[in-house]
Amino acid sequence: MTPNLIRQAAVMLSNILEFNSPADAKLSEFFRNNRDLGTKERAFVAESVYGVLRRLRFLSTVTANDEHDPDDARKLILAWMLRIQGMSIQKIEPMLNEQQLEWARAIKAKSTENLPLAVQADVRDWLWDKLVAQYGELEALTVARSMHESATLDLRVNTIKATRDEVMAKFAAEAATGEGNVAKTPYSSTGLRMPLRLNIGRHVLFTEGHIEVQDEGSQILAFLVAPKRGMMVADFCAGAGGKTLAMGAIMRNTGRLYAFDVSEKRLHSLGQRLKRSGLSNLTAQRISSENDPKLKRLNGKFDRVLVDAPCTGLGTLRRNPDLKWRQTPEDLAELTQKQAAILARAAKLVKAGGRLIYSTCSLLNDENENIAEQFLATHPDFKLLNAAEILRGQQIDLDTGNYLKLLPHLHHTDGFFAAVFEKAATNLPAKVESQSLPEEAPAKKVKVKK
Repeated sequence: MTPNLIRQAAVMLSNILEFNSPADAKLSEFFRNNRDLGTKERAFVAESVYGVLRRLRFLSTVTANDEHDPDDARKLILAWMLRIQGMSIQKIEPMLNEQQLEWARAIKAKSTENLPLAVQADVRDWLWDKLVAQYGELEALTVARSMHESATLDLRVNTIKATRDEVMAKFAAEAATGEGNVAKTPYSSTGLRMPLRLNIGRHVLFTEGHIEVQDEGSQILAFLVAPKRGMMVADFCAGAGGKTLAMGAIMRNTGRLYAFDVSEKRLHSLGQRLKRSGLSNLTAQRISSENDPKLKRLNGKFDRVLVDAPCTGLGTLRRNPDLKWRQTPEDLAELTQKQAAILARAAKLVKAGGRLIYSTCSLLNDENENIAEQFLATHPDFKLLNAAEILRGQQIDLDTGNYLKLLPHLHHTDGFFAAVFEKAATNLPAKVESQSLPEEAPAKKVKVKK
């Protein structure tokens, strides 16, 4: 640690505290522009910035006084080191000038008794009120505090190319990871968990498509969809395709799998991952919105439709702590309208007897149960299925009731919600699939259709 490194971390933090774009994107740009930083220096900048973001409201409280801006980035970095990391003033004194040393002493002496619960939870008041209404004060505080920890590194083994035991053995044999640092995830049969933040992107198991970085919660969601061999399956909000690829592996590269998204950039990322995966049953298609006219010819064709809807992302605060400061009640209201509209349109794609799966990585009832109940009230041809029973059929012993509800402090995953709806079967003969469906694209030649 050097004075210059603390200064660079503070500069980066100050930029992120403008909250005008995602923290991970800004941090990546910073590292691209500062390639002279070594691995340990990069780690310090990233850990201190994310550490402050996780505890921003508490740290702003202990740095506040009458003379200085409570969100001064240099003071916040010092407060993180002293009050969260537990460093002593003596240890960091050689790196501080006279003014910074004065700050450090004031920060260390600041009393934190009787802080408001929203400050202890490190969330904005509006979000704290939402959490308390759902969970009560005690559990709301537990949920919020579980987001103060950094997430583990979860991997999904691509069973098209390898088994979980084979990948575990490979990691255990490597001195870089150390034997015993790789463990099987408790629920997903394809998951591995690492406490170390390795540079997986350059590992041969990653580059050859044997593993993907994916939170266990996302892996569980793919199993909840329960796609079977030969089915026709749609990922309606596919993004970069992590769940799409997981479903393709469960289907053993059979049937037809479609990935829809409004972002060509995200679908391009899916194309890169697809090349590594070994899957050949996937077609990616960009749509202008959930009401794209191209979707009409696909109505009533799919056995499974997954809607992993755009949401606040408040279940991912271990990984994206800036979201709790960037999101507003207005954003939430806008998102819930969008979620309801997307779910209603996706429902038209489901065939009789097929299933529609709605999910978010949010903690809030507004985006979860409320949307599910509203959908059922307006779509009498759908019924809610029990998520625990479906997972049991996938050999996953996880019972959170009718809905899938994952929380970091209980399940050691990101926060997830999912509901499974089944469309009523009819006695009408199945229609022959339209010949105008998009052609399957080989894995190595995937193109995003306009």
